[in-house]
Amino acid sequence: MKADPESIAPARISATQRVFAVMECIATSERPLTVSDLAVLLDVPKGTMHRIVHQLDADGLLMPEAGSRGYVPGPRLLNFGLNVVKSGMRNAPRRAILEQVSAETGETVNFGLISSGALVYVDRVEAAWPLGLRFEIGSRVPTYCTSMGKLLLAYMPKRRRDHLLNVTPLHAYTPHTMTDPAQLEAEFTEIRTQGYSLDNQEFLAGVICIAVPVYDARGNVCAAIAASAPLARMSVGKAVEHVNLLTHAAGKISATWSTHASDAPEPHETNKDNE
Repeated sequence: MKADPESIAPARISATQRVFAVMECIATSERPLTVSDLAVLLDVPKGTMHRIVHQLDADGLLMPEAGSRGYVPGPRLLNFGLNVVKSGMRNAPRRAILEQVSAETGETVNFGLISSGALVYVDRVEAAWPLGLRFEIGSRVPTYCTSMGKLLLAYMPKRRRDHLLNVTPLHAYTPHTMTDPAQLEAEFTEIRTQGYSLDNQEFLAGVICIAVPVYDARGNVCAAIAASAPLARMSVGKAVEHVNLLTHAAGKISATWSTHASDAPEPHETNKDNE
């Protein structure tokens, strides 16, 4: 079987992670798995595993394989997988746009948004350089010291921005990190004025990033697109040269949502009360 118990079963695991791990094991296995198989793979007591599998079976997420004591993906889990594939197909145009920008700049290109107070990498195309910046899709990083994070904060209503910064520890990741709220507010004003945001070694020493806004079909900033590279390859001046290319790409991404407004991320209620 393909399931790797060490990669699926960490030492401490939440109830939600445990249920997901069961479905992951079933989905990646080359044969039906019994309750005993799953209990061993995930290092879970057999009685506990029996209850989990019974509930997933009742919910249509797993089902017993005919002629076997093992379980296979149920109809709901299969439909979920198909919907994930469909979602990937919907995002294919965005991915192609990011790949084109990466090819033209020669650098890593990111697409991100703010979720639960952090900047989340929703999509990412890595540069084909040995000094690439290795962040996985889904990675969460601070908002106040990253180019996309600062840009989205800048276009966020001031009251919401102030609340977010008040509950966020403003840690100095490098000597260049801005941790003074007044300095950050001045930075946000400059970002709105110039239409782009720079991370000049503020999150990672020796790394430069530049971001521009992505607008939804209603004209609200809902996400950001950015290029990032080690300072050895991209100076601040060279980063700014990419603004037009990034802005054009952001417009193309926005256009893919123009006829499907519901596909766009939630807007950040752009700068009506930023003044």
